[in-house]
Amino acid sequence: MKYLLPLVIFMLGLNRSALSQNYNSYLTGSAVDLKVDPSGGLCLMGGASEDDNAMTWFLQQANGGDILVLRASGSDGYNNYLYSNLGISVNSVETIVFNDSSAANEAYIHQKIQEAEAIWMAGGDQWDYISYWRNNSIDSLINDAIANRNIVIGGTSAGMAIQGGFYFSAENGTVTSASALANPFTTNITVDSSSFISSPYLSEVITDTHYDNPDRKGRHLVFLARILVDYGIAAKGIACDEYTAVCIDTNGIAKVFGGYPSYDDNAYFIQTNCELPNVTPENCSAGNPLDWNLGNEAIKVYAVKGTSSGANTFDLNDWETGTGGVWENWYVDQGLLQQQAGLALNCNSVSVSQLGKIDKIQLHPNPAIDFVIIKFDPTDSRPQSLKIVNQLGQVIKQIRLSGSDEIQLTTRDLRSGLYSVEIKYSNDSIRVEKLVVK
Repeated sequence: MKYLLPLVIFMLGLNRSALSQNYNSYLTGSAVDLKVDPSGGLCLMGGASEDDNAMTWFLQQANGGDILVLRASGSDGYNNYLYSNLGISVNSVETIVFNDSSAANEAYIHQKIQEAEAIWMAGGDQWDYISYWRNNSIDSLINDAIANRNIVIGGTSAGMAIQGGFYFSAENGTVTSASALANPFTTNITVDSSSFISSPYLSEVITDTHYDNPDRKGRHLVFLARILVDYGIAAKGIACDEYTAVCIDTNGIAKVFGGYPSYDDNAYFIQTNCELPNVTPENCSAGNPLDWNLGNEAIKVYAVKGTSSGANTFDLNDWETGTGGVWENWYVDQGLLQQQAGLALNCNSVSVSQLGKIDKIQLHPNPAIDFVIIKFDPTDSRPQSLKIVNQLGQVIKQIRLSGSDEIQLTTRDLRSGLYSVEIKYSNDSIRVEKLVVK
């Protein structure tokens, strides 16, 4: 009995320690923090195994500092790969595995986020990341590190899926393209916009991964349709095939890495067609197949092959300028996704809708960021009122015009997207111009 009691006490202590362990940490390299200035940026990877060239780019942006891998399953598989296998010198690689949501309160994890020059989010179940990290110290510290210390951030699979301002949370499980296209309001479609990871250039973007296995193009378009219908926002999409990565520098230039021409590795930059006067789906309703055709031009896509050098690019400042890719038109006809070759997008072109006699107006700058100047030609017919209307036909602003030849309107309070500027004149004619807000 005298031997049994200490053994029982030891076993109870061991079990208590194991049960209270809400995270696991694996360190490779120095335990002493190295303070350097990282070069920032964002790396999005489509899943399966990592693209070495994209991961090399990611490490280079850390400038020799400390790499932190955050995950909700698995162990230390990234440590040696990032620390020694790619030939880029870094001070340390540490993996922290969250075992439950209580780990978000751990001071040690907070410290490691504050010391990291690079944070990588592994694959797994994105709902774990959202339920463990959202609205607590973890997402706050990550966002502070992005905004104020210019860290480089990245992720693969689920770690890519959570990077956009909109994201598929998978709270109710995953969803296939076939199921989503057949019913855009099936309960498994959980598109969230609650503030989470504030990645550069992705404030109104929703990402998707594993684009070629299984095919996820259809469900991605459903996500975009739901954002347009539910939020009134013409969001954009970035998607990667497996083994493909998009690396975005601090100037907003996205490089596409992959194994082409040996392998058919692609990234896709997806947006509603800004050249159309109305981009709302013909039918996006519960229990009915998605119908988003709009003359076979509802969605414009820049498809880019990923290469070892990342030579093919896309500019996220204007979402029009690219190198090495091709433009495609995507649309959904009664629940069936269709793809065909398309022409290059030109959101700066101005199309005119008119009723009766109209007068010339000019919008500058267009696209607008902080403000837009609207100039009217002096004529006998004077501008009387102005409306700014979103893509759902909702009036966002309405003002009376005093008869001046020029006005300046702030656009800081408008979400990024496409708007119609409607001018009514004293002779009851109406002029409609398109305004793109960045």
